[in-house]
Formats: sequence, C-alpha cells, structure tokens
Amino acid sequence: MKIIHTGDWHIGKIVNEFSMIEDQRYILEQLLNIIKEERPNALVIAGDLYDRSIPPVEAIELLDEIFSKILLEYNTPILAIAGNHDSAERLSFGSRIFTSNGLHIAGVFDKDTKKVVLEDEYGQVCFYLVPYEDPKSVRHIYEDDEIVCHDDAMKKIVEKINASRSDAERSILVAHGYVTFMKEAEVEIDQEGTRAGLDISDSERPLSIGGTDLISGKHFEGFSYTALGHLHGPQKVGSDRIRYSGSLLKYSFSETKHRKGVTIVEIDKAGEMSVNHRELTPRRDMRLIKGPLAELISKEVYSKENVEDYIYAILTDEEELIDPISKLRAVYPNIMGLHREDKAVRENVKTSASIGYKDKSKLELFEEFYNSISGKDLTEEKLGLLKNVIEDVEKNFR
Repeated sequence: MKIIHTGDWHIGKIVNEFSMIEDQRYILEQLLNIIKEERPNALVIAGDLYDRSIPPVEAIELLDEIFSKILLEYNTPILAIAGNHDSAERLSFGSRIFTSNGLHIAGVFDKDTKKVVLEDEYGQVCFYLVPYEDPKSVRHIYEDDEIVCHDDAMKKIVEKINASRSDAERSILVAHGYVTFMKEAEVEIDQEGTRAGLDISDSERPLSIGGTDLISGKHFEGFSYTALGHLHGPQKVGSDRIRYSGSLLKYSFSETKHRKGVTIVEIDKAGEMSVNHRELTPRRDMRLIKGPLAELISKEVYSKENVEDYIYAILTDEEELIDPISKLRAVYPNIMGLHREDKAVRENVKTSASIGYKDKSKLELFEEFYNSISGKDLTEEKLGLLKNVIEDVEKNFR
C-alpha cells in the first residue's frame, strides 16, 4: 500500500496582505505531477484544507479543480479530515455522495470514527479518520466528564477504535493536533523554536494554552502509520511511524529553513513501513535578507537570487534612512516587511561611562557610549572625526 501523506494546505491564506492563491495553485500542480508519477493507492490530507472557516470563492474553486483531477483523471482516492482552521460542517457537506467517487471526508466529529477500507495485493488496509474537535465537544459526545484536554479526548477516541480493531490489521490513523513523546516537558517555546521536542512556526494557530493541547504519542503505537497535520514543519514524532508531513508552502518567516514537500509512505504485507520525503519547489521562496540597505539593493547582491521571492529585510545601517521600504520594493517587489537591527537592548541600560566618569576624557566617554548603544567599537576614521569635532567645540568655548 502506497499513500501520499500531506496536510495544512491552507488554501486561501493571506500572508502579510499577500494572497497566496497563485502560489498554492503552482505547488498543487506539482503535487498532481507526483501523484501521476507515484500512482499511490490514496492521497491523505491531515486537516486544514482551507485557511479559514469561510474560505474565499477562489479557494473553493481551486480545491474543486484539484480534487476533480485527482479523483476523475488519476482515479486516486482522497482521504481528508477537518483541521482547526476548517469548517467541519462545510467540509462534510455532500460527503456521502462524494464517497462513491473516492472522496472520503471526515469533517464533523462523530462518536463512531469514520473508517475507510482500501485494498492492495496483500489485502485490506484500514484508515481511521479523526477530524479535529475541541475537547469540550468530545466530552459532550461521549458523555465522559473525565475528558478535559486534547490528550484525554484522543485517548478516548483511540480506545474506541481499538475496541473493534484487530492487532493483526494493517491500519493508518489520520489526525490533527500537537502530538509528542515529551508531553511532560516544558510546554513553552525555547530559543531554537521548538516546543515539547518538536519544531513549530509562527503560522500555526494555538489550539489551547498551558500545555492542554499536547497529545501523547503513546496512543498511536498500535497503528502501522499515523498521518498527522497541524505542525507546518515536516518531522517525525519518535519514529517514522508517526509523522507530520508539514505544509505545502512556507507561511511565515519562521519557516525559511523548512524543506516543504509531501511524505510518500509504503506499507508492506506485514505492516512494516518506509517513508520518503518528496520536496516541492515553490513559485516564490520566502527568505530573510540582512545587511546595509545600499548593499541589499546592489545588483551584485540581488542578481544572485530570485528577486520575486517573498522577502523580509533586516537592515544593519547605523545612520538614518529615508523611505527604505520603497527602495527595497523597487528591487524586491514582493517584500513583506523590514526592521532595523537593534543592538541597543541591554539588561542594564547604564553604560560603563557612569563608572569613574570624572577621570575619563570626552573621547573615552563617547567611545563607551557609542559601544553601549551600537554594540560596536568606533573605527579609526570615526575616532579621528570625533576627535576633531571635540577639539573644535572646545576651542569655541575657551
């Protein structure tokens, strides 16, 4: 059994006031080529097909176009679930009719998890589609007051699945949430941009606060493979049996180092699996550039890269700049933002000049002040200029 695991398409997303719809069309056409080449038994989408519950018309049209090609031209079944960005009811509309054409969507959470059975040369593979749902709703549906967090909810759901599932069965679970084997670890984001052992990004909407969104990976150990959505970086959870495919595109500048793509999963007769990451090439990359303004807009620098990329600029200039965004946009038309690098942030705002200042010359005092504010030492040229200025001022006051 071969599947292509994807997730977090976020069709219709707007990043820094830029619509991503054409970029999404470009990347989805690459996905179509991979499906045509790999000829999988199914395409799995682990939630967040749309970016918001009421998607724009162009987003709906794009998804309809892509789904039609996959189902009708490539005869490849699609198994999809609702994510936290999707409207469960809208995704569920017409799902019974679509099933006959190979489109299996679990939008609204149900007490009986949607089960889809596909066959290969070795027999059946069972897919369990678990759409995203708030723990409060799961508690109400199961009438279980002990369900108070996402981990409780998923534990209950998997217990219900396992109650009717054979241990010898080849099975794949599709879910959307924050799954980790470090559930008891620090739940805040560390300096490396990780949380509970997994890479996160700024474009992921928090599911809850205080660590109540974390789900233990132990719940999924009985499945041949668990296809996850929600985190936008492609990564494994403990082992390759539990994976996030990641989003198809970069949706924030915290994702500039991500290698976006899809996960090709193959499961053999015994239920053993192997994975292969197929990387995708975006129409426009998302990049950070850093340096003095004059350098960044020089042909020597910008000619080496695609100027059509989405850009965030970090300017290191010390002097005042006049309308830098317009100058950057003249070279990088899709620049999304900029900021000046601030080296003046210090835990203690006092400079060393406050210590023994009576015994220091004006030049020494200014050197220390400059270093404290800019984080740099004065060059010999600037020292010479400053010395001349001080001498001229002192002459005028004699």
